[in-house]
Amino acid sequence: MKFADVGQQLRAYRLESGMRAEEIAARLGVSRAALYRYEKGEVIKLETIRRLAELLKISPLSLLGIGVEYFSRPTAYGERLRNLEEQADQVLQVGGRLVQSVTTDAFDGAMAEAWTEAAEEAPDRAVARAAVEQAMQSLAQRKRNYQARRPNIIAVLSEATVRRFLADGVCGALAIPERTRARCRVAAMAEVQNLASMMESSPMGLQIGLTQGAEPSGAFRILRGRDRAHVVTSPFPVDSLPWISSGVTSITSADDAVATHQRVAEAVWRDAQKGAQAAERIRKLARDAEQVSAPAG
Repeated sequence: MKFADVGQQLRAYRLESGMRAEEIAARLGVSRAALYRYEKGEVIKLETIRRLAELLKISPLSLLGIGVEYFSRPTAYGERLRNLEEQADQVLQVGGRLVQSVTTDAFDGAMAEAWTEAAEEAPDRAVARAAVEQAMQSLAQRKRNYQARRPNIIAVLSEATVRRFLADGVCGALAIPERTRARCRVAAMAEVQNLASMMESSPMGLQIGLTQGAEPSGAFRILRGRDRAHVVTSPFPVDSLPWISSGVTSITSADDAVATHQRVAEAVWRDAQKGAQAAERIRKLARDAEQVSAPAG
């Protein structure tokens, strides 16, 4: 049993439960400091794992990282994904419209602005504000981790989602003022142009392709570390509201799941446009979007 892994999953499932650390510690009969030590990888008894699993309404096997992990809260999912990225040497992404680890400051700034405005209209503003702060910190930490570790990333983006991204902008699903929506579209344009540059230059350890065929039915990632690989599937775009549960993400290290997703990823990558060809296609999508949004006359 790797207690550091158990601690990481304990923190993610605590966030998933929506319970405060103080509440869980009190019901468990330990101090909050003890609970935080468990999350940092301190030795934990099997009986304590059983009781924690009961409190968090999950199976003990899930807390031990055996089987499939499920998360419905974007913040909990983001925390667990951050844990996996810290151990990954290779990331293979299929689907989506961007690569979060290398997003621009324009994207991050537009997302933070849209989230903050949406939080002010939320039924519980305090909860929404806290979720925004936590999500932004987690995303920033994930980018710092990428910069420090530089895992190899291969990503195949979907043309259909890129086109929608240009039309709707960052946080396209949110109801935000038109002035903010305009800035989000500008940020999306900057992000897509940055993608084109990376496709063309192919920085070391980063390869990005574009698929024009049928959009993948669900985006997924394979994260490979020294000990094992994980398949992550999620309905949450990186810019979805962090305090709203609107789907379920799953994470598994089962060999058959990894192998099946690997075969699909290899086939999608083989057929994807790459390099200068992909960059030109992306730039054409950007030009088309500019023409649609340009005022008449």
